[in-house]
Amino acid sequence: MGRLDGKVAIISGGSKGQGAVETKLFVSEGAKVLFGDILDDEGQQIESEIAETGGEATYCHLDVTSESDWESVVRLAEEKYGRLDILVNNAGVSIRHEGLDLTGDEWDKVMNINAKGVFLGTKASIPAMQRSGGGSIVNISSIAGNYGRPLAAPVYSASKGAVRVFTKSTAGRFSSDGIRANSIHPGPIDTDMIRAATNSVRPESRVGEIPLGRLGKPEDVAFGALFLASDESSFITASELTIDGGVTGIRP
Repeated sequence: MGRLDGKVAIISGGSKGQGAVETKLFVSEGAKVLFGDILDDEGQQIESEIAETGGEATYCHLDVTSESDWESVVRLAEEKYGRLDILVNNAGVSIRHEGLDLTGDEWDKVMNINAKGVFLGTKASIPAMQRSGGGSIVNISSIAGNYGRPLAAPVYSASKGAVRVFTKSTAGRFSSDGIRANSIHPGPIDTDMIRAATNSVRPESRVGEIPLGRLGKPEDVAFGALFLASDESSFITASELTIDGGVTGIRP
């Protein structure tokens, strides 16, 4: 018996990295998953790989800054599977910049994907979750959204801080509908994004600052998302799950 049996999930940014791991894990735990991205070839390959294992997942083109794209994905979830129970707002970007040395357009790009994308996904999904009798929203933030991380670009920190507080506001507004909302705050995870987020500093060189002595893996975050998406966390909402190897909780 899977931990997500009978549930339908939408995962953004699911074509590669952390999102692809989340998609495969959710399917292996019994969920039917619609996963979206702008990387269509990679997404279709993930869909094929899942189908070969007997799982059920559908790739959809999804630009998270597009309200119509979000509406289409949610509509497809209800048309194909009859309901929506889980939303994982995973898509995100970073940018290589020191301090405030970036343009207004660059600031807008990061904020639009990381923060506005979470808002649009939530806005589109809430009515479907209400029709399903409740649901779980899992938003991927960052420890950079809680603390001033010197290696993270300020716009990245600002966008992830917005996700953190928006999650709590969502939880408060829709708890009476049986909808939970929580955020995950990863630390250094071994993905392509960390190389952008750390301004070209090799992430491996910072392992010494991580109490558990290694970089995190996408699976570490995916299992956290699985817990928050499942009924195992049914009494948890407006909370933050930090997955950082002890970086922010253990001080030298």
